[in-house]
Amino acid sequence: MVGRALAARGVTLEGVDSFLAPTLKALMPDPSIVTDMDAAAARLASAVTGGEAVCVWGDYDVDGATSTALLYRYLAAVAKPPRTYIPDRITEGYGPNAPALLKLHREGVRLVVAVDCGTSAYQPLSAAAEAGLDVIVIDHHAAEAALPAATAIVNPNRLDDSSGLGGLCAAGVVFLTVVALNRELRRLGWFKTRPEPDLMSWLDLVALGTVCDVVPLVGLNRALVTQGLKVMARRANVGLAALADVAGASGPPEAYHAGFVLGPRVNAGGRVGASDLGTRLLATEDPAEARGIALRLDELNGERRQIESAVLDAALDQIAELIGAGEPPPLVFVAGADWHPGVIGIVASRLVERLKRPACVVSLVDGVGKGSGRSIKGVDLGAAVIAARQSGLLSHGGGHRMAAGFTVQAERLDELIGFLTGRVTEQLGGASPIATLELDGALSVGAATPALAETLSKLAPFGSGNAEPRFAVTDVRVVRADVVGTGHVRCILTGAEGGRLKAIAFRAADSDLGHALLGSASRPIHLAGTVRVDSWNGAVNAQLVIEDGAWAV
Repeated sequence: MVGRALAARGVTLEGVDSFLAPTLKALMPDPSIVTDMDAAAARLASAVTGGEAVCVWGDYDVDGATSTALLYRYLAAVAKPPRTYIPDRITEGYGPNAPALLKLHREGVRLVVAVDCGTSAYQPLSAAAEAGLDVIVIDHHAAEAALPAATAIVNPNRLDDSSGLGGLCAAGVVFLTVVALNRELRRLGWFKTRPEPDLMSWLDLVALGTVCDVVPLVGLNRALVTQGLKVMARRANVGLAALADVAGASGPPEAYHAGFVLGPRVNAGGRVGASDLGTRLLATEDPAEARGIALRLDELNGERRQIESAVLDAALDQIAELIGAGEPPPLVFVAGADWHPGVIGIVASRLVERLKRPACVVSLVDGVGKGSGRSIKGVDLGAAVIAARQSGLLSHGGGHRMAAGFTVQAERLDELIGFLTGRVTEQLGGASPIATLELDGALSVGAATPALAETLSKLAPFGSGNAEPRFAVTDVRVVRADVVGTGHVRCILTGAEGGRLKAIAFRAADSDLGHALLGSASRPIHLAGTVRVDSWNGAVNAQLVIEDGAWAV
């Protein structure tokens, strides 16, 4: 079964060992292959050895928080702790801004390192350069031919970069930069009189950022996450340990815990609370401070869910009014007055899940729209948004293939919708997106066992680029179904040959799938989903996580 799944994922016989047991020793490249890496390492080394005041400027999402905390921890280990700066999502927006950069310069900062942002910060970085403030950008977002003024721009998605590492998230690029900087400091003799830090001890941060930024879990990313989850299991980062305890996460951490338990809580500060909470949590060494921040982030995550639900309902109502019972357009685009800008990205993701279309959600405040978009396979939304900015439709805009953000004047919304819809339609070749569900095989109820789930777990970590094996469990009947938690449908299934199988469909209560499960009246149905181990009160069973269904004919 594992061999069949590997073949379906394009893994060759020669690549099996590397896929099932990825190691950094085998997959780690020389950081110098990334454009501007050596220049960045040299300038950072000069700042370290010269005792300069450094500030790490990050983004407020998980990738930004992990990137900032990683660089903070390294610089604090080899010299003196740098300052950190996370802009406020509401008042400052994404990326570097000139007033804050110039203020840092007046306060004595001589080098700013922008992580997970900065590639499109033309005006702010120009103002910094004119003032004599050095800026290094470490990023992964889509770049244009013209780059902003900076000492170095380390971004494997630069048009002139041939490293082949464009699939890294920002935390991955920062880790490569730390490796390069550590090598440069070693060459300069910096560690002759002081201990050299263990870079591997911070891979838990890299794993968290990689999973949460939904980059492909193949190649180097797969090694970073595999090794990072092992580091996370040691609970050496007091912030991550406190957050896991507050969230009730138990057992060895998996990609699921990073993406759906820890990540949303780290994100919650930047979405509906204080933007720097995530960075502070991941950078602190104080268990008491970590516990307090973790509790606050858990509370904010609950608030985020409520706000998200209200905005999602409003967005769905708007879509229903626009299309009725018809098919959604190639690009779903909704806008609302005073929708909380901290949740529009999540709402866009929810719309993509439901409608199988790229989606943009815009919050309008005082005639200005702050937008966030999420995409589907085959549509480069970041490129479309950059093209809209270049055409003059947007004051700000950028992103990557699967996600983008932008700022637009309210009176230009209709123009923007037409422009982006045209770009998406062109990328799709004029055809409507077709929702597909790829299967690795078919199972009977009796074949869905804990042993099968354990065998399939050898293919982990699962995520973008390495989907968890999905099966059709055929000709089943729903013995019992009810709604639990926040709209999850829990079921007991039986097959034609008997047997029982636990199952759950997350966030499905109000969907066609949920209605079918709750009202099947023992009608035969085929279900598609993943088989996982379910441990509860000492009992170990298999559970089907349902993704879709079709009535058996």
